[in-house]
Amino acid sequence: MYVQKPGEDLKELPSKPIAEGRTAEIFLWDDHHILKLYRDWCPPHWIKDEARIAQAVYDAGIPSPATGEIVEMNGRQGLIYERIQGISMLQDMNAHPWTILKHARSLAGLQAKINKQSITGLPSYIEGLQHAISKTPYLPEDLRTKTLALLATLPDGQRLCHGDYHPGNVILTKDGPIVIDWMTASTGSHWADVARTSLLLSIGPKGAGRSVSPILRIAIRLYHRTYLHRYQALVPDKEHESSRWMPVIAAARLNEDIIPERETLIKMIEES
Repeated sequence: MYVQKPGEDLKELPSKPIAEGRTAEIFLWDDHHILKLYRDWCPPHWIKDEARIAQAVYDAGIPSPATGEIVEMNGRQGLIYERIQGISMLQDMNAHPWTILKHARSLAGLQAKINKQSITGLPSYIEGLQHAISKTPYLPEDLRTKTLALLATLPDGQRLCHGDYHPGNVILTKDGPIVIDWMTASTGSHWADVARTSLLLSIGPKGAGRSVSPILRIAIRLYHRTYLHRYQALVPDKEHESSRWMPVIAAARLNEDIIPERETLIKMIEES
């Protein structure tokens, strides 16, 4: 890892990131690269783990950005990535609402291709879920016991799972879609990965309540339904496994501490 020395004029970040999320900010690094700069509360092993996983995914031929070195700037660690020219699927749908059904089918088709892959050396999806469910302080003990018991009955797998697959993490380029943000990639059941995506596509309107307009709510529901229909047409869910995974995924999601979602997630677990 290259560490910028105090006072060294190696690189000066722009004043504003081009994008940001809960764990990191994204800055332009040069014409061909970006810097994913983790927030200072993130443990260093997260960056090392992401670098290793992202490299393994790229080497396997998955449409994903090439990775570079880990750097440290202003006391924060980050990872250099190939700069991908394009906009996210989510941005394209916001700009062109008539494309939602096409993009829903595309989202499912690309995920089905990813889930067919198997990469050695990745974390276990089940172990990650067990850890999150056991750790979250927002899950009542009876529901914690219930979801851990359910998890113990669900079949494991050796499929490549993205772990945070949604239209904001698919970049549309002239050469085809590129999937980004492989920090949570793991090995497990592809139906767990589908359940996670299904949760992400549905939790926003449920948690937001009346603040989401009826038209937008209908559009999101249609997008979600089309995504599931297309994935299950490509990979039949004969045992209804995606729905069996849903309460477990919801319980693990609580550990991400997204306050507007807590009540909805707990209700989903109670009703399962």
